[in-house]
Amino acid sequence: MAVFSDKAAAEQLKGEAGKVQKEDLEALLQKQEAIEAKVKASGRLQRFSTDIKLMFSLIRDYWNGRYRTVPWKTIAAVAGALLYVLNPLDIIPDLIFGFGFIDDAGVVALCLKLIESDLHKYAAWKELSAQPE
Repeated sequence: MAVFSDKAAAEQLKGEAGKVQKEDLEALLQKQEAIEAKVKASGRLQRFSTDIKLMFSLIRDYWNGRYRTVPWKTIAAVAGALLYVLNPLDIIPDLIFGFGFIDDAGVVALCLKLIESDLHKYAAWKELSAQPE
């Protein structure tokens, strides 16, 4: 079996992100528990657990209008990556023991690499906005 390549991850992420509409964000937020449970159950995705929580926080703050200083392409990439993780019948079906989450981890890792600076800016904003005045 071929290893899931960066090129394949990029194609999957681009495809998923390209389909995301603003209306999809609310439905995605409702699936947060299911996605986080899948991440927790998967050895390959567990290392992204904290990042995935931050990604959901970004989507939630964007959806609620609290944080809008982020390009739509970043929101679409995050939503696309999270929706890809949720899909059990993606490029490498999640049921294939030992290999099923390789593609999910690849798509999440690539997404994090692409949105790194936007995610850092968001995390800094979140930290500052949480401080008492």
